[in-house]
Amino acid sequence: MPRFCANLKWLFTEHPFLDRFDAAARAGFQAVEYASPYEHPAAEIRARLRDCDLKQVLFNTPAGGGSGTACIPSRRQEFRDGVMQALDYAADLDCHLVHMMAGIQPSDLSRETAFATYAANLSWAAEQVRAADVRLVLEPINQRDVPGFFLRTQEEGAAIIAADGCD
Repeated sequence: MPRFCANLKWLFTEHPFLDRFDAAARAGFQAVEYASPYEHPAAEIRARLRDCDLKQVLFNTPAGGGSGTACIPSRRQEFRDGVMQALDYAADLDCHLVHMMAGIQPSDLSRETAFATYAANLSWAAEQVRAADVRLVLEPINQRDVPGFFLRTQEEGAAIIAADGCD
């Protein structure tokens, strides 16, 4: 029997974000995901999850005002701070999957430099999550929906994982 989770970014948008947990539970969902929990204290989200008997499945690292910072050399510390913030939320919400946002490749940044930066950041983040019992997930996004997004295809996603030696 398949299990589904409600993506609260896209579902129940007629409700304020924190009220979407109850709407998801009433609709029969047992789990939720969404892009960003950081606008709300983790304790408040944890209470909604508990009160609605829902499991937190996934959320993203902080987007840095856009689609992430992992491929941008000048934002390395912001990326690292974001990973640590995501790990704090993951622990508080008992969530074991975090999507590492790749970011928009700046037009003046070579593809090779962006790749090297992303690979180094992925390697660093993989070390951090290993101790926290969290798995990173990567999401290639096509250029039509997010122009300039660094990780564009499934093949690029597989290449970055292979380059890092992660699984």
